[in-house]
Amino acid sequence: MEMNVSNNEEQVVAKKMGGLNPVLIIPILILIGIAIYLFVLGSPGNFKADPRLSGLSSVSFSDVEAKELHPDGFLGIIYMGGPIVPILISFMIIVIVFAIERFFVLRKASGAGNLDNFVSKVRTLLNQNRIDEALEECDAQQGSVGNVVKEGLTTYKALAHDTSLNKEQKMVSLNKSIEEATTLEMPMLEKNMMILSTLGTVATLVALLGTVIGMIKAFHALGSGGGTPDSAALSIGISEALVNTALGIGTSAVAIIIYNFFTSKIDGLTFKIDEIAMSIQQSFAEFH
Repeated sequence: MEMNVSNNEEQVVAKKMGGLNPVLIIPILILIGIAIYLFVLGSPGNFKADPRLSGLSSVSFSDVEAKELHPDGFLGIIYMGGPIVPILISFMIIVIVFAIERFFVLRKASGAGNLDNFVSKVRTLLNQNRIDEALEECDAQQGSVGNVVKEGLTTYKALAHDTSLNKEQKMVSLNKSIEEATTLEMPMLEKNMMILSTLGTVATLVALLGTVIGMIKAFHALGSGGGTPDSAALSIGISEALVNTALGIGTSAVAIIIYNFFTSKIDGLTFKIDEIAMSIQQSFAEFH
């Protein structure tokens, strides 16, 4: 069993090293989102000609009242969404980056070749008690399912030659080995999924905050000016509210779709692991 412990330790180390570190990546992505808001969306070229904007960077917009800015395109309109927009842009970037990261991690976890063919072949070999050949298939698979199955088959071989335990004890030990291997693989598969799930909810709430702020500005414009509403300020407030709503809904929808997609992939891998685990136990019960 010393070999099993060593394998487990190696797997634990691998899981700690796998995937992106959100503590480091998320602040960088937020800064990128703010930079996009200031220097891409806030480029003077996205607004109609104004002497005060000529040759200035987007940071200088702080010297110009919002109602005096006239967007000249979609990017300028998004910029007018106000201070909540860079947060929502950052959320969208985070969703995209971690979606790409999960795609490659789960692709690697699926291993080489067709997973269904691997499961079918290993089950056939188990039914024939050809354990060594099944282990070779696990080495060739190089995925999470192959790792778990290999750990189970390694324990299978060790228990087959163990005379100190009765059959019931061997079955318990075999089942425990498979469960431990599965437990070690799952963190790698589920890592950073909580980020996608959280942003799927939080993006909508943050967008709602931006919408409320925009509507407050709009109603303030209605109530100011001694009975004559400031139409420019009113339109800016309503535009800000709608831009935030659109960005929030879009980000939330993308995050939820991606989260559910990857969750179904993880569930599929888990099902394959459970399927082969049952075959290993049945094979051991039949031949030993």
